[in-house]
Amino acid sequence: MAMNLTPILRTPFTDAFGLLGHHQHFGRCAEFELAMMECMEAYGVDRSKIKCQDLIDDFKECHTQMKQITRENKMRMERHKQLFRGERSWKEHYAPPPKHDSY
Repeated sequence: MAMNLTPILRTPFTDAFGLLGHHQHFGRCAEFELAMMECMEAYGVDRSKIKCQDLIDDFKECHTQMKQITRENKMRMERHKQLFRGERSWKEHYAPPPKHDSY
């Protein structure tokens, strides 16, 4: 996976809208991205793929949340299996919703 972050053609538009491609304003992944970018800056493009792989993986997980989504899907499928095997009733299939206007 090539991670070249510099634009091919640099114009005033790339300078103005270049801020849209990072996570520093979103808060949740800002620390992971900053640590990854500092490591990549320290080692360079080629060596950073090896030396910074754990930081890159942490940032990818924070950004995509694939492990969390996979875990939720497995829990949902297990709940459905229990329902269809008769170990769980329809009332306890999901938690009851909050009352109307209870927020």
